[in-house]
Amino acid sequence: MKKPTILRKRYIPFETVDISGDELISRSDDLIVTRWKPIKSRSDISGGISYTFLKEGYKVSKFLGPSGEFKYWYCDLINVDYDEKLDKYVLTDLLVDVKIMPDGSVMVLDVDEVAEAMEKGLITKEEACTALRTLAKVLEMAYNGNFPPSVCLE
Repeated sequence: MKKPTILRKRYIPFETVDISGDELISRSDDLIVTRWKPIKSRSDISGGISYTFLKEGYKVSKFLGPSGEFKYWYCDLINVDYDEKLDKYVLTDLLVDVKIMPDGSVMVLDVDEVAEAMEKGLITKEEACTALRTLAKVLEMAYNGNFPPSVCLE
């Protein structure tokens, strides 16, 4: 399996991080699965597994605690750009995140960052609309008991 270049682009804070060093578990036209360690050392998280749904616009991460125990699901809403010639993905964080705890409670995070990014001209109206539409889809899945997607539980 050929390993692509994967970049994580963020607006707040503004940064682009190469996460190509994460372990590639599987790859298809629809899904990339990776195993990772935190970019910055954390006492509460040892790493996790991420499922990037390339055509759906979100990345679901299973966060693991210091002993490898399941802590929570974290869903980043993203825009995916792929350069086939370079085999390079740019995953742009659309700021809003959803955290789902083991008890099923749902937290929507960083909505205020969308407003801030719009005010500062960091994101386009289209990106904000994409984030909100994807947020609605993820919340519907969570509230209907369909989150995470079944592939994340295999």
